[in-house]
Amino acid sequence: MLFTDRADAGHRLAEALRHLEGEEPVVLGLPRGGVPVAFQVARALHAPLDVIVVRKLGVPYQRELGFGAIGEGGVRVISDDIVRRGRLEQADLASVEHAEAAELARQAERFRAGRPRLSLEGRTAIVVDDGIATGATAAAACQVVRAHGAARVVLAVPVAPPDAAERLRSTTDEFVCLSTPFAFSAVGEWYQDFSQTPDDEVVSLLAQAAAGPEPEGSAPNAGTAADKDVEEEVAIDAAGVRLTGDLKVPAGARAVVMFAHGSGSSRHSPRNRLVATALNEAGLGTLLFDLLTPAEEAHRANVFDIATLAERLTDATGWLRDRTAVPVGYFGASTGAAAALWAAAAPGADVGAVVSRGGRPDLAGPLLPGVRAPTLLIVGGNDSLVIDLNREAEAALRCATRLDIIPGATHLFEEPGALQQVADLARDWFISHLVKEA
Repeated sequence: MLFTDRADAGHRLAEALRHLEGEEPVVLGLPRGGVPVAFQVARALHAPLDVIVVRKLGVPYQRELGFGAIGEGGVRVISDDIVRRGRLEQADLASVEHAEAAELARQAERFRAGRPRLSLEGRTAIVVDDGIATGATAAAACQVVRAHGAARVVLAVPVAPPDAAERLRSTTDEFVCLSTPFAFSAVGEWYQDFSQTPDDEVVSLLAQAAAGPEPEGSAPNAGTAADKDVEEEVAIDAAGVRLTGDLKVPAGARAVVMFAHGSGSSRHSPRNRLVATALNEAGLGTLLFDLLTPAEEAHRANVFDIATLAERLTDATGWLRDRTAVPVGYFGASTGAAAALWAAAAPGADVGAVVSRGGRPDLAGPLLPGVRAPTLLIVGGNDSLVIDLNREAEAALRCATRLDIIPGATHLFEEPGALQQVADLARDWFISHLVKEA
């Protein structure tokens, strides 16, 4: 069984756990990769979500061999047999435990962001990870959960090797595993996307779960304008891939602009963030997110796969529309501009306006005549090749279009004041073409 990503694995695992919904369980994700899987399980079972922070205690001279584990609340699970057979001194054990306790406290504080740990006393606890290799950490987590007072411990994972699965069945009240392939070498080989889960994504998912479900039939921040400022890191499922982004919507915003990044850029780009800040100050919302995973970015050919980038942008637009009813515009840079125009040309696309900064609209090719959104093309005056490409695109577009050339600017607009001119032009274009219809 092959999983698209952790969200897909979570959806499938949730179906196998439906029988536990009536027990009102608590779902616990092992950081980091287990939390995106657990988030989907908790949402499907209408259960609270928490993180189970466990640190394995490794024998000093053979770290992969664990002599125990520690969890929050001072929980210690020690294997006296391994301590005895390994002839471990108490001073060595104390040194290892002290170091791991410090890391455990740091992780717990980071992931929970000040929220208290959920009580497990008398509850059914479902421990979730994204997969199992040896099972040592998962087994330790189950022991810690039981020590925290859980009445029933269920371990649930998408994939595990048969031998580890057999061992874990005997150490838990219930073990749920979707796939136990014999040809097993690593968890990641059973995922199309097994990119690293950053701490920020864990924090965001736990915060979303703690905020509780949205009212039936409604979407977060739905309406013509948000009544309070929204600023959060978000995780978006788009075309089978989990994308991470930064959403900022000022109170009363009448539109949101999505940023499609180009070659060598990301949502952390200071250039894109400068433009986003200018839009926020003008009362517009912004969503900066990465169209490629870190693993995909390592292969430059992916940056020029405009069809895939556009498909993900379209799916992310649908995600945004589920959260807000205000108009949506696109700001694209370099190859990201081609993806923005490609998505804007799709049948049924309801995009209010597009701005391209140093874009490659030629990569959207024959789709350009299908763009209906008013489009502003911004190019540096010293970026001669891109100027020619944008002039050709201007002639091919059938929508309201304008080409602005910033004198003396190169492709990245690094000259003093050049990027601010881009921000000012983009702001005015979006206010004129996006907000006026809101």
